[in-house]
Amino acid sequence: MTDTDPCPCGSGLPLADCCGPYHRGEPAPTPEALMRSRYSAFALGLTDYLLATWAPETRPASLPPDDATRWVGLEILDHEHAGDTGRVHFRATFREGRRWGVLEEVSRFRREAGRWRYVDGAPSVTRLKPGRNDPCPCGSGRKGKACCVRG
Repeated sequence: MTDTDPCPCGSGLPLADCCGPYHRGEPAPTPEALMRSRYSAFALGLTDYLLATWAPETRPASLPPDDATRWVGLEILDHEHAGDTGRVHFRATFREGRRWGVLEEVSRFRREAGRWRYVDGAPSVTRLKPGRNDPCPCGSGRKGKACCVRG
């Protein structure tokens, strides 16, 4: 992916004008911006960024590469912040091989030394079973059979 490609977070902006600066070290200004950049980091396989933006007390020691999961869409359902704490409710659509799913989470964030950090969340995963004539789960607006749903 190049900086001129659309950002994976779905903002409609090029990566260079959206999440790219955060991936290169600029602090995200809000919990929503950090959430979008973390989603993009998952989509792009930027595990160092994910670990660096995780609160130390809940951060795993490492994140193994996940080549099996393809993140295809992000929807921010709600977000808020006050002072040094914030919350983002999101839904992320993914594909693993021929299986589709949606991860929904209300994530908690905290600002430390001027940088927002992901603290934790309560994720739930729902499996999707899109039909060939249903809208494609990737969000293209096309029927599944004309896009990503095969078979």
